[in-house]
Amino acid sequence: MFKIIIEKECGCFKKSDMSNGETLENKDDALMKGISMVNTMNDDFCGKHEFKLQEVGNDFVIAMNDSTSNGCCGGGCGSHAH
Repeated sequence: MFKIIIEKECGCFKKSDMSNGETLENKDDALMKGISMVNTMNDDFCGKHEFKLQEVGNDFVIAMNDSTSNGCCGGGCGSHAH
């Protein structure tokens, strides 16, 4: 069994008709479903986050990509309060 896990459910995911923890019998089917979900999330969601698919053991984890084109989400803004 292969599971597709959403690491952090953003608001757009919660509003979508996708489900977290979907389990498939076949690794190729799980991979294709995971890729499809990532593409939908990157294309149709609000655009605040970018998502990537990672294989972790028998699971496929959809995680938020830390690096964005403007570099702000990865701690590179330089406006941290001390």
